Amino acid sequence: MYQYVGLIVLFPLIGLLVNGLFGRKIKSESIVGIIGSGAVGLSFLVAAAIFIEMLGMPAEDRAHTVTLFTWIAAGSLTVSAAYLVDQLSILMTLVVTGVGFLIHVYSIGYMHGDRGFWRFFTYLNLFIFAMLNLVLADNYLLMFLGWEGVGLCSYLLIGFWYDKKFEGVKITWTGDAANKAFWVNRIGDFAFMIGMFLIFREFGTLTFNEVMGDAGTLAVGNDTVFWITLLLFLGATGKSAQIPLFVWLPDAMAGPTPVSALIHAATMVTAGVYMVARNSALYALAPDTMMIVAIGGAITAIMAASIGLAQNDIKKVLAYSTVSQLGFMFLALGVGAYTAAIFHVMTHAFFKACLFLGSGSVIHAMHEEQDIRHMGGLKKIMPYTYWTFLISSFAIAGFPPLSGFFSKDEILWKAFADGSPVLWVIGATAALMTAFYMFRMVTLTFGGEPRWAKDKHPHESPASMTIPLIVLAALAVVGGFVGVPAVLGGGNAIEQWLHPLFAQAHNTLALPEHTNHATEYLLMAISVAIAVTGFWFGRSVYMKNPEADRSIAARTGVLYRLLANKYYVDNVYHAGLVTPIVKTSDRFLFRIFDVRIIDGFVNGLARTTGWVSSVLRYMQTGVVQNYAALIVLGIVVVLGLLIFS
Repeated sequence: MYQYVGLIVLFPLIGLLVNGLFGRKIKSESIVGIIGSGAVGLSFLVAAAIFIEMLGMPAEDRAHTVTLFTWIAAGSLTVSAAYLVDQLSILMTLVVTGVGFLIHVYSIGYMHGDRGFWRFFTYLNLFIFAMLNLVLADNYLLMFLGWEGVGLCSYLLIGFWYDKKFEGVKITWTGDAANKAFWVNRIGDFAFMIGMFLIFREFGTLTFNEVMGDAGTLAVGNDTVFWITLLLFLGATGKSAQIPLFVWLPDAMAGPTPVSALIHAATMVTAGVYMVARNSALYALAPDTMMIVAIGGAITAIMAASIGLAQNDIKKVLAYSTVSQLGFMFLALGVGAYTAAIFHVMTHAFFKACLFLGSGSVIHAMHEEQDIRHMGGLKKIMPYTYWTFLISSFAIAGFPPLSGFFSKDEILWKAFADGSPVLWVIGATAALMTAFYMFRMVTLTFGGEPRWAKDKHPHESPASMTIPLIVLAALAVVGGFVGVPAVLGGGNAIEQWLHPLFAQAHNTLALPEHTNHATEYLLMAISVAIAVTGFWFGRSVYMKNPEADRSIAARTGVLYRLLANKYYVDNVYHAGLVTPIVKTSDRFLFRIFDVRIIDGFVNGLARTTGWVSSVLRYMQTGVVQNYAALIVLGIVVVLGLLIFS
């Protein structure tokens, strides 16, 4: 089946071409939706068939490279359009196509009646095509092609409703949010490119297997590897919304909700996590970079979680939750727990996609209302949305035996055992905040008495939207069982599956074996207690008083305003970076350098030419005798020069 890996990428390409070229002429939304969804569904089936074949093979024989053609051959640089099928790439492919298919189906109901229905599915298929190139690429350049492709799709889909107003810091329209995402990601992408150039200079190749093989000959602490890994991590902070480049993701909620679920929760934002995990052998050689990754992830996790405590837009809460969960993943990568990071990528895709789609179901029912303070009482009206949303909230909070419990607990345990107790404390505090704001949101949205306006008539969403919710909620329930740790009697199947990919890094790191099960049980119990505490406080406080935020704001004062205004990070960026750049560009680069110097030189040259021509034109009298006299004068001048020279 390996030879059919190209079909996984081909089907979404066909879908985007068909809908892109003929979608405007196809009058039926169902046909457009079936084409777009079916293309991704077929890719999932092929990926599943390859995965099943891999299950029956020895671990050492599972990785294969399928080369389609030579893409670039210039001097010593040779890059092929080739796909690497191994345990990591096939897992990511299953997540991208599986969750992507469910979101495509959901979009058929959510986008019903939209004037850009066919265009929306074209963009979604384009995104899947780019994302599959990113996770299946066997070299950095093809990965970067997919990397830039998903960035383009993010821009197109965030600004899909380009004429719709959006509330944000210095942002008025969805197009502003799209531009912000585009430019912030370009900063990270530039760092990725520099890192890729250094890789080619150091290793003479851009192929993953060759680079990782040669990495085994280098010493730990190599300076070049430090800069390579640091630059790649900076690229990841853009795509995966980590400090300092996380500011674009909350504003990306300006796009349609399926976009938030697919791109900004389940797939694209995890690209940075995947990229760092793919380069685990390099990061193991750069302990300083790994410490930066761990600290950056921990700070991002707790900072974003604290901001989520004071947000009232249902999608903004989930957006900061996503940033926080991505911080957990990078915390895991920084302490060498690569499997735990990828495990959380998978489980997060299930419950966070369900939560985003559930929020879209609520927004759809509430006629575009997104403020949870103006909701309430939706439990009985929207039972399918409520129960799936509740299950996924329990999962992200870390309630056993749901998927989020196993993956998050694994990260916290590794942070304690292989990182430091300080990192564990930060992660545990972020987990407590997560449980609190999630059940604050559930309570204000679905519990209590209705607080919506009289013109609202909420209703349950159609089957095309609720069925994907049910499937994702079911995955959020059972998805964690592939990672049940040995301490609980499980075999941690996902760790065994991914072990060959990370064995080289683990050998370099030489992490000790942990046999202190008592400590692990204790930390696990604390993790469960944290989830229960957050649930109890979030539910009890806001069930009794939906207006509790007012009293909390009055008591905490500056702290609450700090969280509600997202630590004023956007304001600082605008005051310290955006505004000076814009003013410098306008007042100096444009008005002085461009208009006066560059345009002045060009216009001055034109004016000089015009003046010279205006003088010379007086010689063109049209009188033959004058021309003859000038000819004679010219002859005399030439003869004089010849004689006297």
